[in-house]
Amino acid sequence: MTDEDGPETVIRVALADDQLLVRAGFRALLAAQPDIEVVGEAADGEQALALVRERRPDVVLMDIRMPVLDGLAATRGITADPALGEVKVVMLTTFELDEYVFEAIRSGASGFLVKDTEPDELLRAVRAVVGGDALLSPGVTRRLIAEFAARSREPAPAAALAELTEREREVMALVGMGLSNQEIARRLVVSPLTAKTHVSRTMVKLGARDRAQLVVLAYESGLVRPGWLG
Repeated sequence: MTDEDGPETVIRVALADDQLLVRAGFRALLAAQPDIEVVGEAADGEQALALVRERRPDVVLMDIRMPVLDGLAATRGITADPALGEVKVVMLTTFELDEYVFEAIRSGASGFLVKDTEPDELLRAVRAVVGGDALLSPGVTRRLIAEFAARSREPAPAAALAELTEREREVMALVGMGLSNQEIARRLVVSPLTAKTHVSRTMVKLGARDRAQLVVLAYESGLVRPGWLG
């Protein structure tokens, strides 16, 4: 990963999975990349928390189902710690519609990947989440969020939305519908930079950790409804 105006930036990744072979496979793939460094491994959620606090990785690939402390609890421990605010958590799941994935995103995870994802997609995801891009596996994630949102109780308008401008509400709704900054820019006939600025300001006003949480807030506030997804 290279900045246009600076030297190469190395992405520091931690692996948390109770299966040694899974960790070994991910390590081999990631360590072979010049812009990625694997800084440690954990076999359970408790070890993962300790590892993250010690090494401060940029990204944690976190299995949902682990002994001692599961991935959801470990993720909540990470996202609740202000000192770890820059750490991004990507949940690993065996099935695309894992019943815990939506809860993982609500817990502060930046997205999720299925364990049998293609190598190129895994690498793209690690780089994307560091750059603050949209949810990983967007098509699957949109269906999953729609499914869980449809099961939830009728949302009440969030008081925090009162702080948003009309344009910021519009942008938040588009983010909730799964659009990227480029797609939002085309929809609103503005530049991608302007779209990105609106997204960033909305996240700051709502205290959202990343775009994943902004999507959840869009659903929970009723700004976006499941039936709106294509």
